[in-house]
Amino acid sequence: MAAERTIPLGDAVALRDGLVRGSLRAVEVTEAALARIREREPAVAAWAWHDPDFARHQAKALDDFRASGRPIGPLHGLPVGIKDIIDTVRIPTENGTAIDRGRVPVADAAVVEKLKAAGAVIMGKTVTTELALFAPSKTRNPVDPERSPGGSSAGSAAAVAAGMVPFAIGSQTAGSVIRPASFCGTVGFKPTFGCISRRGVLAQAPSLDTLGVLASDVAAAAMLAEVLFGHDPNDPATAPAPPPRLLDTALSEPPLPPVFAFVRTPYWDRADDSVRTAFEELVALLGDQCFAVELPAVFAEADTIRQRIQFAELAKCYYGYARRGFDLLSPEMQGAIERGNATSARDYIAALDWAAVLNAGLDEIFQRCDAILTPAAPGPAPAFAEGTGDPVFNALWTLCRTPAVTVPVFETEAGLPMGAQLVGRRGDDGRLLRTARWLANFVTTRNPEE
Repeated sequence: MAAERTIPLGDAVALRDGLVRGSLRAVEVTEAALARIREREPAVAAWAWHDPDFARHQAKALDDFRASGRPIGPLHGLPVGIKDIIDTVRIPTENGTAIDRGRVPVADAAVVEKLKAAGAVIMGKTVTTELALFAPSKTRNPVDPERSPGGSSAGSAAAVAAGMVPFAIGSQTAGSVIRPASFCGTVGFKPTFGCISRRGVLAQAPSLDTLGVLASDVAAAAMLAEVLFGHDPNDPATAPAPPPRLLDTALSEPPLPPVFAFVRTPYWDRADDSVRTAFEELVALLGDQCFAVELPAVFAEADTIRQRIQFAELAKCYYGYARRGFDLLSPEMQGAIERGNATSARDYIAALDWAAVLNAGLDEIFQRCDAILTPAAPGPAPAFAEGTGDPVFNALWTLCRTPAVTVPVFETEAGLPMGAQLVGRRGDDGRLLRTARWLANFVTTRNPEE
């Protein structure tokens, strides 16, 4: 029986290679994912919608397609989770709110079209927080169920961390890819703004909304993101560009050992002792390949500016939700809408100019390094009852529209994962992923005590 075969889901490249060679079948890989979901889902609650028979049907169709001799796609037979703010035809997309309960889209989002064309097996919809904002979801952290998995891509991060799928799609408007990845111990990749179409995705703050991926390793993140990149005339943030070679670049060796700029950011006082100690050790381990740099003083205002943009646009985008069911929204969402409504047009328009100002300062730093090295979160995952965590170490880079990736290279004495976040120059996503993979390998092959 296919289900009796042990198939680890943590190495997406190895799975892909086995499916290409024919030593694995899509049905086998899907059954392995279903078995893992049966095992972990009761405790983790990563899925908003999941139908095993639907997954099996896709897998069988893919095996039949391969047997016909026709070319297969780059994600052929690989299981993937999709955040429940991304439209899926004939599959519920409820956006984490009771107001959308029972909502079933009539068309796929652009990224779902790409997944299907690439041959991925859609395992289901992963849990999101309410309208992808702050209010905690039902999902628990797979490392410690008493801890938060983060938000708003909680289900995507938890599904990957629990080994249910090798990768999943998330989104980030402040810190909703990088922070959950750090809390759950996975790789999280937020590309340069505008690289992935948002057609068919819940709009919260269009000046900031960015789709990203959660993955078991850097190569898996590159593999999935490469399929999703591309211009879409229905999303004005995207632009025509040559197809990326993210996976090949990520798997390649840097021509020279990469150089890192350690940036504490103006919010270093919010980092707890475990983060401070971890970065001191990592910077020392990198030696001459790392130098510390202070951001210009103007960056201290960046989080205030990001909030101004986010809440003003949220109030506009979620006006329909407030009109249809304000009382059904959480206190956190009600407060966010009220903050947005109170923002003046002058302040909002002025805030939109800040990204260019901040990137002028970053460009000087990027002339001296391959990537900025900075915390992915103020600490390990907080207690579940304390909420989804502080996005302050992520939101700056979302505002600047730079690519960011976190790799799980730290662990507290209690065994809780923490990520090191790397930030790259806009449009240099492949180089950033290559640098992240180098750092992950560097840390795992060296003893920090040496």
